[in-house]
Amino acid sequence: MTPFNRFVMVDWSGGNDTGPRPRKDAIWACEAGLPPQYLRNRACAETHLAARIDAALAAGERLMIGFDFPFGYPQGFARDLTGQADPLALWDWLDARIEDSPQANNRFDLAGRINTDLGGGQGPFWGNALSRDIAGLPRGKVGYKNRFADRRACETRAKGSFTCWQLSGAGAVGSQMLMGLPVLARLRRRFAGQIAVWPFEPLDRPVAFVEIWPSLIAPVIADEIAQRLDDPIKDAVQVELVARALAALSGPILGQMLDVDAPVEGWILGLGHERALADAARLVPPPLSNDCFALPAGVDWTPVDVALAHLRDALHPVTAPEDVPLDQALGRVLAQPVVAQRSNPPQPNTAVDGYGFAGGVGEGPHDRPLVDGRAAAGVPFDGVVPSGAAIRVLTGAALPEGVDTVILQEDVTRTQGRIAFHGPLKQGANTRRAGEDVTAGDVILPAGRVITPADLALAAATGLGHLPTRAPLRVGVISTGDELIEPGQTAGPGQIFDANRPMLLGLIARFGHVPVDLGRLPDDRAVIRARLDAAARQVDAIVTSGGASAGDEDHVSALLAESGALQHWRIAIKPGRPLALALWNGTPVFGLPGNPVAAMVCTLIFARPALSVLAGSDWDVPQGMDLPAAFSKRKKPGRREYLRARLRDGRVELFASEGSGRISGLSWAEGLVELPDGAAEIAPGDPVRFLPYSAFGL
Repeated sequence: MTPFNRFVMVDWSGGNDTGPRPRKDAIWACEAGLPPQYLRNRACAETHLAARIDAALAAGERLMIGFDFPFGYPQGFARDLTGQADPLALWDWLDARIEDSPQANNRFDLAGRINTDLGGGQGPFWGNALSRDIAGLPRGKVGYKNRFADRRACETRAKGSFTCWQLSGAGAVGSQMLMGLPVLARLRRRFAGQIAVWPFEPLDRPVAFVEIWPSLIAPVIADEIAQRLDDPIKDAVQVELVARALAALSGPILGQMLDVDAPVEGWILGLGHERALADAARLVPPPLSNDCFALPAGVDWTPVDVALAHLRDALHPVTAPEDVPLDQALGRVLAQPVVAQRSNPPQPNTAVDGYGFAGGVGEGPHDRPLVDGRAAAGVPFDGVVPSGAAIRVLTGAALPEGVDTVILQEDVTRTQGRIAFHGPLKQGANTRRAGEDVTAGDVILPAGRVITPADLALAAATGLGHLPTRAPLRVGVISTGDELIEPGQTAGPGQIFDANRPMLLGLIARFGHVPVDLGRLPDDRAVIRARLDAAARQVDAIVTSGGASAGDEDHVSALLAESGALQHWRIAIKPGRPLALALWNGTPVFGLPGNPVAAMVCTLIFARPALSVLAGSDWDVPQGMDLPAAFSKRKKPGRREYLRARLRDGRVELFASEGSGRISGLSWAEGLVELPDGAAEIAPGDPVRFLPYSAFGL
């Protein structure tokens, strides 16, 4: 099944028009990524939904629309009423008999007639809310009898659900059904062959109607309302959260929700998957699995590409979503696709300074009278330009009514209230169509994108003041080793300065994450354990250097092994030693070699793309270039090599020494040369793969 692109959820109402001001107990609709919309009556709602379906079909999108009322009645009702067991036949039956206007409808009278025909006037419907009595429709359940089940099978599992036979009072879902199913029936006919109704029909059409029940995530809705300061309307909040949840769910989980066998009575989407639905509504990332770093059994030395592919497949975002104003969004990762709220340009306008009129002109001389006034950007002309006349227009001005073509002022002679010019000029020349750049409703930025200054301009131009981002990834950095001292201190015998921690903190900052200095630790397991415990509560990922191998003093590895989630990856790479990858209290840990050159190379090649995924962005592959070598090199097979290099006069130079202890080479270099896994013999002028530091975001 092709995934859905868009999700629109609707909170329905069986009552009358609720007026122009947004209010509760009305109809609310929300598309994932957009604010909820208030729809004052069912006619407005039907028009709104038809327009949204038209737009989806025109764009080639798959659209899911959810409604918060049942699509079917308990078994036997449709057959006894219509002669057919098909619940969709009942939709059409109701549409032929329901009379509806913004101020009145006949739902209570129709229910009374159904009761008289099927139950002798004692059921199955109950709840007359009108001031007058209705034959066959009891006001309450005194003397009430119902030969059908009180609830559908799915409702017996949905705690707190209401019966579809109740027409008035709190939870009167019966009125929503009687007034909602006819609207759905008309939309099905209007878009014949384009809409599938779940779970009655296969989801092989562009649009799907599904049944929802927001109370499946009632605690999430209550928490959201409590946190908002603008006294939100519950109906609006719940469709917003359900739309958000369904849009955020992964394909397999949504597929499981849709895979039900309930063809007669219908089903509530998400029933039995309440935890997943609630987590998606909160946009809480699921925890990483304890075996996320585990390589297949029998794997020893791991090729670089295999290791990278495994990381890419095993990791997922761990950062929580948060909406931020545009001025705080630069460099953030988008948590959801961003949809334009306004077209750009919002209305037809002129692309040049000149004169506007209607229609194109042929070859030869032309002249037109000028109307009084002009149109300028932000100062539209208040009037209509008559046919055959022209008006002065300035760049960016909305085209006045009666204008669809503009001629440049340089091509015009103006005298005594008239203009003269030579043709030809095509109709529409020098104008911009409304929405020719972006149309309202278009996805302008995808989820996972790191927001750039240009993205801020696009978002602002299309009416967005906030963006749905993820919280920045907080990455803690730890150095271990008794021999280390802080830079600037006086070194004693056998002591060295901690070069890795400032380097790694700088790399993480340049990657766009928040570096957190967790300090330099001695080779003391109790101290390291306490720091890891605290770090797991403070940061989203941890990077360590030193102590990551399997020797007696490799305390980081030993502690990670105690956690039960340690994997030593023996990667076929030079420079580099085994990577120690683990989870500590659910937080991913990247144990890097203590050698600064190997630590930097492993950070660029492995940690950088992995951290990008954890932050919610895409797996980031560095873009290299093939350039002629300015060196000779013979390489043995077996390991991929990364050599410190720089570009001079169009040729790639290597650092004088390949020694992994030569830290000066990291500063000298402007990037890395990547040599393949197999054997290679390189002569000056041969092409080599050069990865500039800029390809890693440095």
